[in-house]
Amino acid sequence: MKKLLTALATLLVLTGAGPAAADYPVRPVSLMVPYPAGGASDITARALQGPMTQALGGQVIVENLGGANGVLGANRVLGARGDGYYLFQGSPNELILAGLTNASVTYAPQAFRMIAPVATSPYVVMTRADLGAANVDELLALARQSKVPLTYGSGGAGSMIHLITAALSQRTGVTLTHIPYRGASPLLTDIAGGQIDFAIVPYQANYEDLRREGRIRIIGTLNRERLPMLPDVPSVQESAGLKDFNYTIWTAYMVKQGTSDAVAQKLHDAVTAALADPAARKTLLAQGKILFPPQTLAESEAFYADQTARLTELVRVSGFKAD
Repeated sequence: MKKLLTALATLLVLTGAGPAAADYPVRPVSLMVPYPAGGASDITARALQGPMTQALGGQVIVENLGGANGVLGANRVLGARGDGYYLFQGSPNELILAGLTNASVTYAPQAFRMIAPVATSPYVVMTRADLGAANVDELLALARQSKVPLTYGSGGAGSMIHLITAALSQRTGVTLTHIPYRGASPLLTDIAGGQIDFAIVPYQANYEDLRREGRIRIIGTLNRERLPMLPDVPSVQESAGLKDFNYTIWTAYMVKQGTSDAVAQKLHDAVTAALADPAARKTLLAQGKILFPPQTLAESEAFYADQTARLTELVRVSGFKAD
């Protein structure tokens, strides 16, 4: 009888159906944001923190750990137990591309399990104000005619912006010079100051001030359709040279692989409820985010698998080689 009870207890633990899963959470859940407080990523986490706490029935605490383009925060989560008490707010840069483009990163995309996607930030093509290109076709023509390669900025070698622009260069045959930056703020400062020619960047609502002041131009979006917040800016689908060159960057909530189905489902339900909260939605939409519609846990995991495959292909076509 004792052996039978031991076997049943073990089975309950392995399937996540025991008291630990049923009572979850019994202590605060940490939401890891792998960037410093005050930035766009932090704003997203704090907008959802309160509604998630209410839906989960246990406190959610935002934890910021910046460094190494988000890898430090990812490693902190992966170094903890896969019990649902460490949630990771990640994007393709930390989750997928880091392990594919940086030989020093030891984890693979499969080390994480997706709980739910949160929102996408559409990419826009931004240029210095006096570059002289009104759309992406004119940008490509200018790049072909220029005796000196046009310069573009990114968040660093192997970042999604770098890989997308390298893929653009490969596809169109134009030669471009890559200028890596340590973050979005100095990159934006240099475009507005005319120090670099252009960049493909995630749209943010505060770009509108720079447009109105005539310090930058936004000449295209990589979305399939024009964006509601930028009705005057054409999509690449309207271009002659970049049709179907469509990319967005998404934010999602993840846990360490091996987290039980029962706990993953509870977290999924809490994130879904938080995304329906009117105040949270208002904050995210004000940032220029496009929120994901509700989807099941299985659909979320299928989305992550599809994105992993697609971005692995992006690394290949960009010609990037990990150091």
